[in-house]
Amino acid sequence: MKSPDASVAAALAPPLDCGLCPRLVAYRAANHRKEPSWHNAPVASFGPLEADLLIVGLAPGRRGANRTARPFTGDFAGDLLYATLLTHGFATGSYAARADDGLELRNCRITNAVRCVPPENKPTGTEAATCRPFLRAEFDAMERLSVVLALGTIAHQAVLAALGRVRAAQRFGHGATHEIGAGRRLVDSYHCSRLNTNTGRLTEAMFHAIFDKIRAHLGG
Repeated sequence: MKSPDASVAAALAPPLDCGLCPRLVAYRAANHRKEPSWHNAPVASFGPLEADLLIVGLAPGRRGANRTARPFTGDFAGDLLYATLLTHGFATGSYAARADDGLELRNCRITNAVRCVPPENKPTGTEAATCRPFLRAEFDAMERLSVVLALGTIAHQAVLAALGRVRAAQRFGHGATHEIGAGRRLVDSYHCSRLNTNTGRLTEAMFHAIFDKIRAHLGG
């Protein structure tokens, strides 16, 4: 994979000492005091820019990406997401819940609407808006992008806002598909969180069906 130049890389990810959101900065600092060996910084996207599929989550989990520095790595949501990606051919290798496990994404990239861990996994609307330029930069940099998978309502809304779409006209719904311009399609899924799977709101079969739909759109 060709590495992006310095200007593109700077647009795609906040600096590790990003100070744009005071509440998130304070929470990162508190986590650093408790767990100094953790990443405790904005989490960069994972996967090739040449991918056709971009998966957008909410934000790093405190014990997941905030610890490991890779999206969806080290928490339950990652267990389900990466197992599903491996099954559907969007990843190779083995997932071992750490950033150096050797797992690689194929034709797939993963990012978050908000790049820093928020208290109680709940970013504010202002924080999502402040981080929006980095999500917009992902769309601009991914020239082959065909499908965006939004994991949850906030990710869905963040995608539409980043693209300047009218959110009221394209409402979130599990399994819903939306045309978002430039030949691209937005697919919605409930977030693959422990809460959603424990309550039965999202089952593994439902999640796999989402990727069957994506594969069909991409041509198998």
